[in-house]
Amino acid sequence: MVHTTAPDGVGSGYLVGPQLVLTALHVVLPNGQWAVRVGTLVGHPHYGAGVVERQAEVCWPDPRDGTPAGDALDIALLWLNEPVAAVGDPVRWGRPGGVVPVPFEGAGFPAFAADTGSVAQVEYLRGELPAVSTSSSGWVLDCPVWPARGRDGGRPWAGASGSAVFCHGRLVGVAGEDNKAMDWRRLHAVPVHEALSLPGFADLVARHGHPGTTPRLEVVTSKPLAEKPSRTEVSWPVEVGPVPALASAFQARELLRAQIDGARAGTGSVVLTQVLSGGGGVGKTQLAAACAIDALKTGAEVVVWATATEVQQVITQYAQAAARLHLPRVSGQEREADARALLDWLATTSHRWLVILDDITDPTMINSWWPVSRTGTGWVLATTRLKDARLTGSGRTRVDIDVYTADEAHAYLCTRLTDDGMGYLLDDHTPALAEALGHLPLALSLAAAFMINEELSCTAYLRRFNHHRTRLEEALPETADTEGYGRQITAALLLCLDAVQSTDTTGLAQTVLRLAALLDPAGHPHALWTTPSLLDHLALHRKPNNTEHAPQVTADQTHAALRLLHRYALLTCDTRAEPRAVRIHALTARAVRENTAAASTLELATATADALLNTWPEIDQPHLDLAAALRTNTEVLTRHTHDHLRHPQGHPVLYRAGISLLDAGLPSTAISYWHDMAKNTERVLGAHHPETITTRGNLANAYFQAGRISEAIDLHERVLAAFEQLLGADHSHTLTARGGLATAYSQAGRISEAIEIEERVLADRERLFGVDHPETLTARNNLATSYREAGRTDEAIEMQERAVVDRERLLDADHPDTLLARGNLASAFMQAGRISEAIELQERVLADHERLLGAGHPHTLTTRGNLATCYWLMGRTVEAATLHAGVLADREQLLGADHPDTLTARNNLASAYWQMGRMKEATGLQEGVLADHERLLGADHPDTLAARNNLATIFWHAGRIDEAVDLLKRVSADSQRVLGADHPNTLATRGNLTNALQQLKDGGISA
Repeated sequence: MVHTTAPDGVGSGYLVGPQLVLTALHVVLPNGQWAVRVGTLVGHPHYGAGVVERQAEVCWPDPRDGTPAGDALDIALLWLNEPVAAVGDPVRWGRPGGVVPVPFEGAGFPAFAADTGSVAQVEYLRGELPAVSTSSSGWVLDCPVWPARGRDGGRPWAGASGSAVFCHGRLVGVAGEDNKAMDWRRLHAVPVHEALSLPGFADLVARHGHPGTTPRLEVVTSKPLAEKPSRTEVSWPVEVGPVPALASAFQARELLRAQIDGARAGTGSVVLTQVLSGGGGVGKTQLAAACAIDALKTGAEVVVWATATEVQQVITQYAQAAARLHLPRVSGQEREADARALLDWLATTSHRWLVILDDITDPTMINSWWPVSRTGTGWVLATTRLKDARLTGSGRTRVDIDVYTADEAHAYLCTRLTDDGMGYLLDDHTPALAEALGHLPLALSLAAAFMINEELSCTAYLRRFNHHRTRLEEALPETADTEGYGRQITAALLLCLDAVQSTDTTGLAQTVLRLAALLDPAGHPHALWTTPSLLDHLALHRKPNNTEHAPQVTADQTHAALRLLHRYALLTCDTRAEPRAVRIHALTARAVRENTAAASTLELATATADALLNTWPEIDQPHLDLAAALRTNTEVLTRHTHDHLRHPQGHPVLYRAGISLLDAGLPSTAISYWHDMAKNTERVLGAHHPETITTRGNLANAYFQAGRISEAIDLHERVLAAFEQLLGADHSHTLTARGGLATAYSQAGRISEAIEIEERVLADRERLFGVDHPETLTARNNLATSYREAGRTDEAIEMQERAVVDRERLLDADHPDTLLARGNLASAFMQAGRISEAIELQERVLADHERLLGAGHPHTLTTRGNLATCYWLMGRTVEAATLHAGVLADREQLLGADHPDTLTARNNLASAYWQMGRMKEATGLQEGVLADHERLLGADHPDTLAARNNLATIFWHAGRIDEAVDLLKRVSADSQRVLGADHPNTLATRGNLTNALQQLKDGGISA
């Protein structure tokens, strides 16, 4: 439907190209004036994908040339502002001839009756072109059935203008106007051949019409056109195959169909061939069948379906089609000659045809049997598991076919079960079931049939499917093959494995597939296949028939094996997708694992775990995506290999994954990880094994990073006691546990206890391991930090300066531990009032952190916050506030609104605001900080006391002296009770209280 801004500017149209609409000129030129605005509704409200709206403009005749003369052809072309994703066959143009009336039918009127309020009774025109009309410049459309008039007595043909008029499938004219002298009942049409004689019109339809459209005219007579006279009449349409029936609950897969149609529309040459490529069970054949069925519905005259697993099957189908078409020189005795005759006919015929080559397995053998169409009326559609360049030569286009989308998979299950009267089996786990089946159409079909047969709900079936003892052929049995797929699920998924092995020149493909099956289906790094551990493992398991090669396996050989498996759709290898370059469907991986000997699983697991560890960067933050992929793959590997990575001892990659979570600032996830790790380690190795105790220590560290200090202290104390009893007071694990407990004490404000422990740890480290051991340097750095927090600034600076020198000498100037020591020294300078030195050092540390760790690393954010505090102390308040605001936003995004580091950042920003005089913002922010501290940490936590003190300071500077005094009195008493009378924070609070009381006295206000 075409509608304009003019009251009478409503009519029909016909889509002759993805963006090109044919209509009547007077629809867009009502009352002799160009319409200011033209809109269209494209589609049919009751059929297909529905109606879409598009804005349009007139592209022929050109409005810039002014208003057309009164005798101008009543035909126009509109250009849509964006293409319509619809199946578009080539437009064939015709000119009626002869002296016998020619049957016609029209398209476009009034399909939108229900949407426009029209009372018209017909949806399209039909009748005959009278003989006299076929030779005149304008035709009368002789319609045996007229539409009824509306209640208001309106014209019955209203809205018909612009309808396309067809004779025997050729577009011959455009419905123009009705006839007042005949009581508006007679309808006229404008011949389209007159427009085709004009270069502008012909050029537009040739360049922008549906693929294969040309301006060529065909003469249309009262009988359908035939290519050549034949002794035997052909019964059209000709279907050879036959085309497979669509499966129950077939999903239209509109996005994929749009891709196929887009690839077809985008083909520049007349060889319109698409190759649907994808793994087993993704629905390639069903998609091709849907295309074939649609082609038959929309007027295709020849459809040939040929199974292409063997070339002789193709030749047989071609020969049969040639016989059905009664082609000359087809004897029925020489199949190959008859098949060649069909190819010759397809290349030159003007009949519309479609050939489907289903399941190509050998690109070389099929190469000489690809149909072509020099007239642009043909279409070739092929399906294959292969991703082979030989299939996409000569202008052929590959369309990758994947599994259902999540919505399509869910819709399939709902439709399949409901249509069988078993909708009550659907439940909340339906989406989870679809996901567990990898959204694979074949698996969903088998699962749904099994559920129907056994009356299993989605929840019950999912439980059975996920059980570690259930094999694929039990969960998806052949007895559930209601659609006649004809293969057991494992065979369908691994159908190409024999072909891979027969063409594998590396001798590595099968082992590579077994290793990949242990990893995350969503992808693992291609870099994994260059690590020594995997290369060594592959060298030991190279196929015997490749012993002539050198025993060492190279990275190039593993890449060749991956690409071979990729070519046969057993996995995907795409280095552009790094760090998830190598992917495998979950069910394919499961089929591989179930067909791998259990005895080899340990060796496979160890080699894969070693490769993950070798691929892991020393510092995660510059490689966040890689670290995330490695963590996921470690989790999947652990799940698929049972306890092989935990016994006889935990593989280091398990610890690296947990530490990575802490480094990534994911404390909640880290807590869950280490909790499960501790539980499983205890189950496998026992409660008193050193590794079990170590995992509990890591869980305590996760509690600490999450701000759950009391839980961290409790667990650290138990870990320390266990190590002392099991390993003794001087064991390295014991010293590490003692240091972790001291850090937790310090965070809880128990500074004196922390210092006492840390002094002992440092002395023990120096005695047992030497003054330059890395653990000794860490102990010295921790003690210096505690000295600074206790107000022993001079001792802290002296020790921290030594720590920096030692780190630079023994590690590296850019090592993360060196940066940490340098940042701690800057903090000590700041506390000592040496602000200029602190700023200079903090700026250097921040630049190094950003360069080495990235802008979002927790250490970078901490350094940025410390630098902002230095700026604040120097009076550079605007710079300080800007930095603090950025740190707060990053902390909230990375750690969440309630994390202790986020609360600290919010507190710092509030302090910057009050120094800038933005007292209202400072007060509101600090009150929120205090409430969060009290809720999350408790009223007596040192950070809560500091937040209360800061709020009192803001009250004081805002002139709210009495409120400030009340808060300071409480903070002073609490600090003395919790931290001790001599703690620096207690002394500072007492000083602030004294000043506030003096200000009250000077103002004449009694306290």
